[in-house]
Amino acid sequence: MAFLTDRKRADGMGSAKSGTEHHWRTQITSIALLILVPIFVFTFGPVLGEDYATVTAYYARPFPAIIAALTIMVGFLHFKEGVQVLIEDYVHGQARKFLIIAMICLSNVAILVGLYALIRLAL
Repeated sequence: MAFLTDRKRADGMGSAKSGTEHHWRTQITSIALLILVPIFVFTFGPVLGEDYATVTAYYARPFPAIIAALTIMVGFLHFKEGVQVLIEDYVHGQARKFLIIAMICLSNVAILVGLYALIRLAL
């Protein structure tokens, strides 16, 4: 029979230093999305269903382009944080590391593609 202290049982289980920072980033991005999404809906609404020339002229203005860019960036950063928590909770072993890296890469690529499309549309 082994007599282990709580500290000895916890050794090798990983650090508990980054959980609070991760939680706060998720909370901050969710509050930012709470503000950005309604503004985005009201700025996107007038050009919904319009032709290409009208949309490019509309997004050539700075306010709608900035709101759309912020919504894309904050939305995918929030996605990255949430999916990482989901993977950490439900996936184990080597698949966990692979999926976390894949989701981080996917969200970063989605941000870049969204911003590139918006810049091409605005210019």
